[in-house]
Amino acid sequence: MYKISKYKAESIEPVTFSDLGMQESDIEELLRNNIEMIADEEKSMLIVGQQVRNVHYGRSDLIAFDNNGDIVLIEIKRDRKDIENRKESFEFQAIRYAASYATIKDPEDLVTKIYAPYIDKHRRDFDIESLTSFELGSRKLSAFLQEHNAINSFNQKQRIILVASDFDEQTLSAVAWLNSNNVDMSCIKLTPYIIAEEVYLNVEKVLPLNEYDDYFVNFLEKSSPLSNLKLKISQGEPYLR
Repeated sequence: MYKISKYKAESIEPVTFSDLGMQESDIEELLRNNIEMIADEEKSMLIVGQQVRNVHYGRSDLIAFDNNGDIVLIEIKRDRKDIENRKESFEFQAIRYAASYATIKDPEDLVTKIYAPYIDKHRRDFDIESLTSFELGSRKLSAFLQEHNAINSFNQKQRIILVASDFDEQTLSAVAWLNSNNVDMSCIKLTPYIIAEEVYLNVEKVLPLNEYDDYFVNFLEKSSPLSNLKLKISQGEPYLR
């Protein structure tokens, strides 16, 4: 139903996920089955968890491991309005969740708490029926870590990826500041287009960048009329990949 393409999107008007009748859970499932959509070219990711609850009832959308051995927390919002209507900021919610994953001690701990329950939930996606979910999770995680020589770097840090069709200025400003202070957090825009009656997704990595000054929201000066207050955002050419 959804296609990723290098088709140039400048002259085509985007639609919204709401126009397509999609909910946040639909985007989550799309990413769960196509995680390479938001992976950097040099990185691989293995999905190990979905809708994972911590002891304080926070619920993470998707959990993955990357080829550096880092846990990757993927938080999803459908559009800008969903972000702005939250009582708690999008980025702070993700930080709280990521902090709980810093307590994962070793691969066995991760499989027990996160990966085995995920395999139980999606057992039909896995071919080997003779193994328990714990055994299968242990094998698959070990194989992934060995393939990427990441066993010795298991969960030494946690990464955060925020996904939405658009971001508000406050979120971009906060993430830019966190990036500049060595917090590994990314913002990725998924913009849907309808081309020849098929849905294409424009995947655009908005942050991190090499320079962040244009993303910081400044204080309003008394001499500046509110109507003239604008946030400059320098973005590269959108692409569909």
